[in-house]
Amino acid sequence: MELSLGLEQRQRLIMTPMLRQAMAILQLPALELNTFLRQEVLNNPLLEMQEEATDSDEGGPPEEDAEWMEYFSDSSDLGLNWGERREHRAPLFSQGLSLQEHLSFQLQLSPLTGVDREIGEFLIGCLDGNGYLQCGLDEVAARFAVSLPQVASVLKVLQGFDPPGVGARDLSECLLLQLDSLGEGENKLVRLLITEGLEDLAAGRYQRLATFLQVPLARLQEAIDVIRRLDPKPGSRFAGARETGYLTSDVTVERVNGEYVILVNDTIFPRLRLSRYYHRLLEKGLEVEPQVRRYLQEKLKAGLFILKSIEQRRLTLYRVCECVVRFQRDFFDHGVNRLKPLTLREVAEEIGLHESTVSRATTGKYMQTPWGLFELKFFFSGGLQREEGPSVSSRSVKRMIKGMVESEDARHPLSDQQIAERLQASGIDISRRTVAKYRIEAQIPPSNRRKRFT
Repeated sequence: MELSLGLEQRQRLIMTPMLRQAMAILQLPALELNTFLRQEVLNNPLLEMQEEATDSDEGGPPEEDAEWMEYFSDSSDLGLNWGERREHRAPLFSQGLSLQEHLSFQLQLSPLTGVDREIGEFLIGCLDGNGYLQCGLDEVAARFAVSLPQVASVLKVLQGFDPPGVGARDLSECLLLQLDSLGEGENKLVRLLITEGLEDLAAGRYQRLATFLQVPLARLQEAIDVIRRLDPKPGSRFAGARETGYLTSDVTVERVNGEYVILVNDTIFPRLRLSRYYHRLLEKGLEVEPQVRRYLQEKLKAGLFILKSIEQRRLTLYRVCECVVRFQRDFFDHGVNRLKPLTLREVAEEIGLHESTVSRATTGKYMQTPWGLFELKFFFSGGLQREEGPSVSSRSVKRMIKGMVESEDARHPLSDQQIAERLQASGIDISRRTVAKYRIEAQIPPSNRRKRFT
């Protein structure tokens, strides 16, 4: 066995921490980028938020040291006006009540007192986000050392609160409570459907229900319409009352003189710059301890890379959106029905970037268009071939299917095969199986569940 030494050149990509950070910055939406940059300002002393330009900025860099010394030497005013009372103004908006807060307010107005009110507060705390009770009455009775009928009596009061159906232990009880609040409690057929026919009702087995209940289909349809007016999740309207989410557009597209102008929304996050004070310390070669100098140099390098990554993110996002607007010009001119098939690879090849880079640039970001706010991923979808003319986007086909269902005769709903035949007649090459797939994705029930008998 012979041993030898040799040199070999090989290229490979190493994921350095800075490269990972640049990829993360590219992928962050505007709101999350705002949080990230503000955190970086706290961690890096060489980064500071840039304020609006002032006269002192135009005349040259201010002398920070002199300004700070002058500020601290003036002890006559510490920034507080002790002679005036501050006026406490009410907030401009208030957050919505949660389900528990809404019920607790009603509990305070109820005739319950003493231990009964404590039981009521405990039961309210045992409700889930949909308003269903998640504890057994025997457990509550043992906890408060009271009888089971006393707990049931308190629950009965709670079930009379708004929203109707709250405090139920299952779906049937929830619907029956709402039925009583609507004044339909005497409708025996509806009550029978709720107690014994919910499974068949959910599956659309109407003929089987009519045979089992021995009623005509027309009367069964009337009872089904009553049940459809009920809410199976009465507490869901309060869910997330304190977790309201807001969407902010990362890019805005406006039509100006027949052309579309792309504006990258960079006003939501702070403008950063390098601290002139620390930068001068390094430039002038002032006497600084070696350990401190190395620390400042590392932070300077990190700050410069963040500034470069922010600018690179802006340019990449602009190039991607400019390409999307060019490919989807018919959408911006005429609306969603003119959306064309488009893939990430087509955009990547057009602007000379890798497909993964385009994916990161579009993930979680939104574009404000003349037709509304859309996620950037909305503009990328597969397509179906037409017999003549350009292919059509799968999103447009879903809208066509939804339009057919909305305009169909409810007594004779369209089957998937009939929808496929209509689309084929308009020149779109599509199969029944693909129609079923798109229908499910659009959350459209099958024809047997859409059928009405009156």
